Amino acid sequence: MSEVASQEIATFRDPAGSLRIHGEQVLRTVHPRYAAESLRFLQSDLARRWISQGDLVASQVVSAEEDQPLVIEHPRVFFPSYPWEWTPGQWVAAGELTLELSSQLVHEGWILKDATPLNILFDGARPVFVDLLSIERRDPCSPLWLAYGQFARTFLLPLAAYKYLGWPLAATLNRRDGYEPGDLYPYLAGLTRWSAPLRSLITLPFLLETRQRGTGVPPALRQEPEIAAAVLERNLKSFARTLRALQPKARASRWSEYQAGADHYSDPDRQRKNEFVERALRSLVPKSVLDIGGNTGQYSRIAAGVGARVVAWDTDVASSDRSWQSAKAASLPILPLVADVARPTPAVGWRNGESLTLLDRARERFDCVMMLGILHHLLLADQIPMGDVATLVSSLTRRWCIIEWVPKTDPRYIDLCRGRDELYQHLNEELLLEQFTRHFTIESREELSNGRVLFLFDKR
Repeated sequence: MSEVASQEIATFRDPAGSLRIHGEQVLRTVHPRYAAESLRFLQSDLARRWISQGDLVASQVVSAEEDQPLVIEHPRVFFPSYPWEWTPGQWVAAGELTLELSSQLVHEGWILKDATPLNILFDGARPVFVDLLSIERRDPCSPLWLAYGQFARTFLLPLAAYKYLGWPLAATLNRRDGYEPGDLYPYLAGLTRWSAPLRSLITLPFLLETRQRGTGVPPALRQEPEIAAAVLERNLKSFARTLRALQPKARASRWSEYQAGADHYSDPDRQRKNEFVERALRSLVPKSVLDIGGNTGQYSRIAAGVGARVVAWDTDVASSDRSWQSAKAASLPILPLVADVARPTPAVGWRNGESLTLLDRARERFDCVMMLGILHHLLLADQIPMGDVATLVSSLTRRWCIIEWVPKTDPRYIDLCRGRDELYQHLNEELLLEQFTRHFTIESREELSNGRVLFLFDKR
């Protein structure tokens, strides 16, 4: 992908075609050599079923002239995300969808030619397969899934590194094609190396240094079509078992228990805060909400409850994963991401153009931005000037924002000061109002008994 203009990206890696995104328009161009095959799949019952179920991005043929590129238009997923921003649960869900679609393709004479998390986007809590050109006709006599190597490098090995070595999934930002077994092997303890599923996933490939080369199927491996399909199906089920075995256990963190252990809130204050947020959102009826510092999703769920699509950013993996699990279980339009507004995801790839930055994707994308219990972290821990925070919020919201101010007397404020109170003497509610009212007008204000103040602002 390469950034051509503001909010415009175009793919270039697939020889079968390219994708261009400009604003809300998403156009896929398929080269004439591959056009008939892509059109045949789109017209199949399988493709129609996937699209109706939401497993495959919708596709509308714009132009299909003989010996000319096939042009297809897709709806733009509301907020595109990248694997390095996903929670562990989202990684597993994306892998499960990839394998399930692969299995169904085999039965219909198709196959995935590649299998990377970058083929998946999340629409709310639900993974959606978006790379139409990854689907091609299958050699009926081949029992091999040639994309397995990529699936192992980009799905299985990152999950193994996270579960067994504690390597963050966000580290894949700089590993477009994932890990090799040799990247993990030296760091695994001896007994761990020989335990399932690491024995077959890492240890034996590393020791034997075997690697499938080329794209053809050796003649000795070719089978009768029925046998080849059965072997493929068995292998896909085995890969699914490996994926499930690599799913990390739910982890608690300092912040994943924050809502339950927030002793600086009395029950009445907590209730008043919830009521303020819900009352504001019900009066605004926003179609889209950004929840910065979303934690385990308490306020994201309130926003979804009034009909908004919600994107939630939080730096804590465990909290974000809990938020996603809750949204998934309730089929809520909430997309939690592991993202830091103070250190936003950068553009990466060739010429820094294969992905948009977090802030580029979010700019004026939301009707309302919520910052509840996060502003003091930006001011104190990240030392971001108040005016810069206000300017950022104004750039992200089209209309409203809900802000929580935390006073100097608050225990969490005192904790973050770390004894450097003199550095932050200038931070007070008056400064907040001075800077935010450069961009917004005050719609409502409510002070809780613990001294925290909730504001609803409307953009000027």
